[in-house]
Amino acid sequence: MSFRARLARLSEGGPSTAAREALLDDLRGRMRRVLERTAPPRPPPEVASEDPDCVLPFFAEETERGVRHRRVRRLSVAHRTGRAPARAAKDVDCTLLSLLALDPALASVDFGRALYLDTETTGLSGGTGTVAFLVGLATFGSAEGGTTWADRGLFVEQLLVRTLGEEVPMLAYVRERIEAASAIVTFNGKAFDMPLLRTRFAMNRFPPPPDRPHLDLLHVARRVHGRKCKLTALEERVLGFVREDDVPSGEVSGRYLHFLRTGNESALLGVVEHNLQDVISMAALVGLYGSNDATDLAAEDLVGVARTLKRAGSLDRAFDVANAARDRGAGLEALRARAAIARARGDRDLALADLETLLAEVDCPSARLDLAKLYEHHVKDAARALDLVGQGVAEPAPAVEKRRSRLTRKAQRQRQAGLFVRKG
Repeated sequence: MSFRARLARLSEGGPSTAAREALLDDLRGRMRRVLERTAPPRPPPEVASEDPDCVLPFFAEETERGVRHRRVRRLSVAHRTGRAPARAAKDVDCTLLSLLALDPALASVDFGRALYLDTETTGLSGGTGTVAFLVGLATFGSAEGGTTWADRGLFVEQLLVRTLGEEVPMLAYVRERIEAASAIVTFNGKAFDMPLLRTRFAMNRFPPPPDRPHLDLLHVARRVHGRKCKLTALEERVLGFVREDDVPSGEVSGRYLHFLRTGNESALLGVVEHNLQDVISMAALVGLYGSNDATDLAAEDLVGVARTLKRAGSLDRAFDVANAARDRGAGLEALRARAAIARARGDRDLALADLETLLAEVDCPSARLDLAKLYEHHVKDAARALDLVGQGVAEPAPAVEKRRSRLTRKAQRQRQAGLFVRKG
């Protein structure tokens, strides 16, 4: 009997249970052989050392939900990531951080009780099949209750899921730590870490953690530094810290799967250290971004701070930062930012002077458009505004033609009234 005929008979409920099982085994075997022929081979990850004596630095804890594997580190109060002390994160200006994050909910947060969180997962695409097998947590408060570690440095914990059946004890502990925190700090956690954890809570039919104010440092970094940001790149450029022998993010899931298949703990050692440094570096960045000392950031980064503060509506603070950026040599970008802030504050004379200075140095259609608007509406010199529009402005062609027509009419009326007579 052909395979198709046997399959049709199976669907009709004809054969015995043994025959059904045999046919299903045959079908599974055919599918496996097809997949083996079509799927590209996956090479095992390169592991620095296949050391059979390597032991991961975790201790097992018996809980009512099963075994939990945890690692604890208490950093020295003098610990620094590059030039940034980790302890600075507990005494930051929460108002400044809330402005840079564009999130008013952070304005009253005690960052001395914030929880820094980072996950290592079995995949980067998310989805219900992705598991957080390693979670790094850091805070200035002890997990044992009551006692704070603010005077002794950062308290760091890591939770490892050694087998996929041990996920619930890890989730239960993460939930406890989030409940005790004043806020959550992550790097790309709004898009990845927290949605992934909430999915894992749901998949395990476990109550999700409560919502807490959430500072995602990736968004702050992009506003301040004006480019796509990786945490390791920020460490080098902003903190002055370079990791040695770091595990690339693309290798993390492969190393964990290698560990599950072989039990080789040395495959995961680099991943554990990578995760540890991630949470420590986040604390260093919070201390940096939340500092009111303008010398903590490079002059060009202060321009990003000033622009973000303007966007948040903190114009006086933005103006002070823009001035600091210019004084420290940020150049024309600081001038451009200060002009926009001055205009928003109503100081149109300063905005006009800054834009004139800027256009004397560079050809900038957007600055020319801003200057044309000031000459039209503030100085009431339509002829000068028309000259600027004629040199090219950053506007779509229909808008440019509309502006040119309006300014032409205004300039003609002003000449007739004798308001502006330009020579040569």
